[in-house]
Amino acid sequence: MRPVRLLAPATLVAALALSGCATSPYTGPVEVTRFVAPDPAGLGQGTIALSFPDELGNAAARAAFTSAVTKELTRLGYTVVPEGVPASQTAAIRTSRSGIAAATDNRRGPVNVGVGGQTGSFGSGLGMGVGINLGGGRESPSVMTDLAVRISRDDGTTLWEGRSQIATGVKSPYSQITTSAQTLAAGLFRDFPGGNGETVTISVKKLQGN
Repeated sequence: MRPVRLLAPATLVAALALSGCATSPYTGPVEVTRFVAPDPAGLGQGTIALSFPDELGNAAARAAFTSAVTKELTRLGYTVVPEGVPASQTAAIRTSRSGIAAATDNRRGPVNVGVGGQTGSFGSGLGMGVGINLGGGRESPSVMTDLAVRISRDDGTTLWEGRSQIATGVKSPYSQITTSAQTLAAGLFRDFPGGNGETVTISVKKLQGN
């Protein structure tokens, strides 16, 4: 009589081990806040140039956000001109990524990023979302990526400004620079120009394909 095998096959053991430790990547919604000038004449039309007022050391991030914002501005009706070419309006772009520390009670406190402000930098090593695991043993919000854009006339008058931000886990596809740039830009310019002072929350699923 053959002895009864009490050990499960190696493949089953591996599958059980993976099912026990697998986690779903965390992807939060995009939170958008916008402000519109009382007299926004010319908004959404004419020529516009892009600028980065703050140093952005991560070349990949600069390229990704330039492409994403250009796409959205073009969709709105602007003609985006190359850097150095005079334009009737300017879109000042600021973006940053910062780590979210895990709280001792496992609850994430609010992260506030003012329009035009920065809490981190893509040049600080956080730009690719690699090697950051501040949320403990399970996938949780680990990084906050934000995008702020201010549109001004050539005389310096601000016509519109807005900010979008998203919290993601390290394993989320939305932690990748290109994907996060496209998603944040799509959310920021969705239903442009938006209500003055309003804050809206948009699911990333609604922004897919934009």
